[in-house]
Amino acid sequence: MLSPPAAEQSLPLDPYSDCVAHAFEQVGPAVVSIAAGNGRRHGQGSGVLFTPDGYLLTNSHVIEGATHYRATLPDGRAFEAALAGADPATDLAVLRLAANGLPHAEFGRSSTLRVGQLVVAIGNPLGYQATVTAGIVSALGRSLRGKSGRLIDSVIQTDAALNPGNSGGPLVDATGRVIGINTAVAGWAQGICFAIGIDTAVHVATLLMRDGRVRRSRLGIAAQTVTLARPAQRRLERAFSTAAMVLDVQSGGPAAAAGLGKGDTLLAFAGEPVTDVDDLHRLLIADRAGRDVELQILRAGELLSPAVRPELDT
Repeated sequence: MLSPPAAEQSLPLDPYSDCVAHAFEQVGPAVVSIAAGNGRRHGQGSGVLFTPDGYLLTNSHVIEGATHYRATLPDGRAFEAALAGADPATDLAVLRLAANGLPHAEFGRSSTLRVGQLVVAIGNPLGYQATVTAGIVSALGRSLRGKSGRLIDSVIQTDAALNPGNSGGPLVDATGRVIGINTAVAGWAQGICFAIGIDTAVHVATLLMRDGRVRRSRLGIAAQTVTLARPAQRRLERAFSTAAMVLDVQSGGPAAAAGLGKGDTLLAFAGEPVTDVDDLHRLLIADRAGRDVELQILRAGELLSPAVRPELDT
């Protein structure tokens, strides 16, 4: 059989293809296929190794109800895994493989993403291992209701195609850094897929590795990250251009009791600046529950400082 000339075989890729190929080459070896079961039920999904000693991130719904877990690397090696912890509220879980010297991915920052930016999804959809799809960041700051019923904030929307089995796999930027954990598809639509921002995932993974669970307090709101108008930023003499805007307030919750309403913009919590929804999550630690906390909010151009008493999120 005739083969193409050597010069044609080594032609350079176009810039777009080169970015996608680079992202896959950097992260692909660290993407595993996860089989989870309990004797009666078997689930399948993806995960991404982030330490050489076997810690990996996946979705909590991938391992939900399972009692044993097995991870297979792209090179064919398979390892039994132990559950370090799961957090259904953010649909994240951490598993640990009994191995060392494993390929692992580097994390980027989801807070620096821009709409229109190239992203690459890697996973094992429908059992097809090491599958790559590419797209763009379609929107930022989305809210997505998880299986626990709690709204997951700061979700990335992308049109990189996802299918069953992609859950738990990484969303990667053009530099080859993980910026999200793929979690859901809008099944009634085309090209609407979601990933948990890596800033949230890193915070949750750190707590799961340390404590095996995430204990937090709550305000009873849904919020999204917003950019402040320049005049407001200058008038407030605020160093940060972003904050967290209240989208919804739960009836009977702490925020409702404090008088917060839709459209209020949270600028600070207990004296700490709130630049995005991830800041708010980080500040709502379990120790805040039952204690009055001063907020700084912007409402219709007026700066207010109401007190709120967070409650333990059970």
